[in-house]
Amino acid sequence: MRSRFLTASAVLALAAGLTACGSTSEPTTPNADAGPVKLTVWVMRDSFTDGVVNRFKTDFEATHQGTTLDIQIQEWDGIGQKVTSALASNDAPDVIEVGNTQVAEYAASGGVRDLTDKVAELGGTDWIPGLAEPGKIDGRQYGIPWYAANRVVIYNKELFEKAGVAAAPKTRDEWIDITTKLNKGGTQGIYLPGQNWYTLAGFIWDEGGDLAVKEGDQWKGTLDTPQAIAGIGFYQKLQALGEGPRDSDEAKPPQADVFAKGDVAQLISSPGGATAIEKANPALAGKLGFFPIPGKTADKPGAVFTGGSDLIIPEASKNPDAAYEVVKALAGEKFQLDMAKEMSYVPNKASFANVLAGSEGAAAMAIGATNGHATPNSANWAAVEAKNVIKEYMTKILTGGDPATEGAAASQVITDILNTKS
Repeated sequence: MRSRFLTASAVLALAAGLTACGSTSEPTTPNADAGPVKLTVWVMRDSFTDGVVNRFKTDFEATHQGTTLDIQIQEWDGIGQKVTSALASNDAPDVIEVGNTQVAEYAASGGVRDLTDKVAELGGTDWIPGLAEPGKIDGRQYGIPWYAANRVVIYNKELFEKAGVAAAPKTRDEWIDITTKLNKGGTQGIYLPGQNWYTLAGFIWDEGGDLAVKEGDQWKGTLDTPQAIAGIGFYQKLQALGEGPRDSDEAKPPQADVFAKGDVAQLISSPGGATAIEKANPALAGKLGFFPIPGKTADKPGAVFTGGSDLIIPEASKNPDAAYEVVKALAGEKFQLDMAKEMSYVPNKASFANVLAGSEGAAAMAIGATNGHATPNSANWAAVEAKNVIKEYMTKILTGGDPATEGAAASQVITDILNTKS
């Protein structure tokens, strides 16, 4: 399932400012012989402000004469079944926003239009990997990358200064050294709960490993590989430089509330976490900094899970060509830059990232997104998450379990789930 990184209040707090979109395109018509076309577009609750949506609708209708957009806001609760039912119906919407990790599940139903032949026209070579890869199933592109968010390190500038730390770390080794220096005198070097598995995934990817791989037509869990063992080893080393619980995740207790007490130097979160911290402790306003999760070497940021949304066109759309024009516009430069400036999301192309330079948190997020990854592209991956396989594996290791033994056991569970036929 898609991870919702930023709440509406958070993205508004991070907003770099409103940017109005004037139309510079020549008006076009969807089909001169077809007459007026009304397209239904499903967009998820809190994805965008009304301003972003209304500017797009006004501009699109002005530049595509004869086309009317009915943009319908959907709730995340129960959306999976609603989309699945829509894809199987004869009355589907024309364009749907879906979580990037949900594309495989929906594509497996056979109700999603194959857009592989549009990738070149859409500039797919520049798409950020964590959005593009989940949208590609068996070499075919079903989901078109739309926008993303990923984790960064939020830090307390006062505690860094007090410890004599003048610059953010660029490598993992520097990160450990700095965090060790911070972790003394009543200060936690970092608050990292034991079940923050998205962060662990990044460390495993940095080592060249993965959570699971596909061999032929079968999936295999890979938490027992040397790369995964190295990744959990680094996680264990970093997690020990603070007092994060080993048996819970960042929501229990809310890590923003822990950080807000003022004695934690760092945590790993989306930039929107800063808003929650400042709300809990207004005295920290203006005292928070951001940097990308460090990589193994200074020339490349650490790998991160890229959460976000893709766009799909149902096979049952009555106007697939006109629907593609909507997708093309939403994935294009004009909308992407407007959206990124107002929402502080990472746009879908690496070449657009500089639009976020005015926001420290968003800029750090954009740097991290260049090394973005996604969870294994299986329709059954949601079941792995629901069973908390990786979370339980992490706790067992952090409380003394053998990484190879526990990794093998967790890998077998993942293998069984991913190879279960629906």
